[in-house]
Amino acid sequence: MNTPQFDLGAMLSTPAPMLNSIQQIPCEMLRPYHNHKFELYSGERLEDMIASIKENGVLSPIVVQPCENGYEILIGHNRWNASKLAGLPTIPAIIKEGLSEEEAEIYALESNIMQRGFKNLRISEQAAVIALRHSEMFSQGKRNDILRELALLENPNAEAEETTLNPLGSKLDTSESVGKEYGVSKGSVVRLIRINKLVDELKTLVDSGDIAVRSGVELSFLSNEAQTEVAEQAENFKIDMKKSRQLREAADSKGNIDRDTIIRIITGMADVKPKPKSVKISNDIFTKYFDEGAKAKDVTDTVEKALAYYFASMKEVE
Repeated sequence: MNTPQFDLGAMLSTPAPMLNSIQQIPCEMLRPYHNHKFELYSGERLEDMIASIKENGVLSPIVVQPCENGYEILIGHNRWNASKLAGLPTIPAIIKEGLSEEEAEIYALESNIMQRGFKNLRISEQAAVIALRHSEMFSQGKRNDILRELALLENPNAEAEETTLNPLGSKLDTSESVGKEYGVSKGSVVRLIRINKLVDELKTLVDSGDIAVRSGVELSFLSNEAQTEVAEQAENFKIDMKKSRQLREAADSKGNIDRDTIIRIITGMADVKPKPKSVKISNDIFTKYFDEGAKAKDVTDTVEKALAYYFASMKEVE
């Protein structure tokens, strides 16, 4: 059987009314979505999909958008991967043109949640979903329209619902409302947002359970450079909550911490001292007791003497 020839220029110039029609696109012209956050199927699940495609073909089309020299997959990364492994030269696809970055993100995000279920995602995947939904990027109106379309893609015989798919009010960027949407607590939303700030190496360790979620939250306050060093040390040493908290306390306000300190803490050889504390005096109190031109050292000396006198007086009262 001859493989059909495709004219990319003609396909990209398809009139608007044809954009939702199903077309066969060569697998080699497709590439993953640039911000794809989800792990592809592997093992038995992948083998089952390959076997099904060999026997029945791809029953549900993937969704793509044009990109340089081909198409970017929005929905159907696993079907594409399995089709290639099954030896199929082409795959049925629906081409979406003119999508905004927001709309493309919604397609890629919501389709994975519908197919897999939020609770079945890895921790890092849940974190990516929550972080995106918590941001102000998503327009609820656009999201509802796309969710209706995705529902019809899953079940072509179903009628489109006109009701709002997510009647949680307008403040969907709050931790509480996003938590309700995905069935997690407000605290879990906050923790997942922090997990999304981890470098990929630490996210992998959280997914595997080698680092607990709450420990990951502590580590998320470190700079990317410090996190990378922690991940390297985690290959040989367990990173528990105590060490994670010590690392955060030893870092400066920007999350920076030198390599030697990281190693001492993680190997258990650190005598970690808490960061020095400073107390600010309000302007009202300062001007009440000190002149504007008072030197910092003179102020410190005076405060120290006043505190010494105060606590000495308290002992006498006791």
